[in-house]
Amino acid sequence: MIKLSTAQLWVHDQEEALAFYTQKLGMEVRADVTLPELGNFRWLTVGPAGQPDISIVLMAIPGPPVMDAETADQVRALMAKGFAGTVFLTTDDVHADYEQLKSRGVEFTEAPEERPYGIDSGFRDPSGNSLRLTQVRDLSTV
Repeated sequence: MIKLSTAQLWVHDQEEALAFYTQKLGMEVRADVTLPELGNFRWLTVGPAGQPDISIVLMAIPGPPVMDAETADQVRALMAKGFAGTVFLTTDDVHADYEQLKSRGVEFTEAPEERPYGIDSGFRDPSGNSLRLTQVRDLSTV
């Protein structure tokens, strides 16, 4: 059986991303390993409390030979626009979690709004990655 275990987001600064995802979003560190034999490559993952089998890799944009400068610039440009990827988070009470995250300093780009699929809101991490916080409606009763 194939299961989802890890997704990756590009980040400008792994320390800044780590602080955002743990202190502001309340996620847990899953792995934080630096490999000197790979040029001090840092494998940094976080995940939601209560979901130990799901992780988000907070990946620094690599330099050559992994990624050339032009490609790195293109990735940074997409991140700045919020189009380098999206993480979808669900909750049972989007309004309460919206207020809690705002009190922790999360800046929302979209306040909770009714949509056909539920109540949806949006924010971005310090690197510009898009995150959605949604209270999903039970569509089986619609």
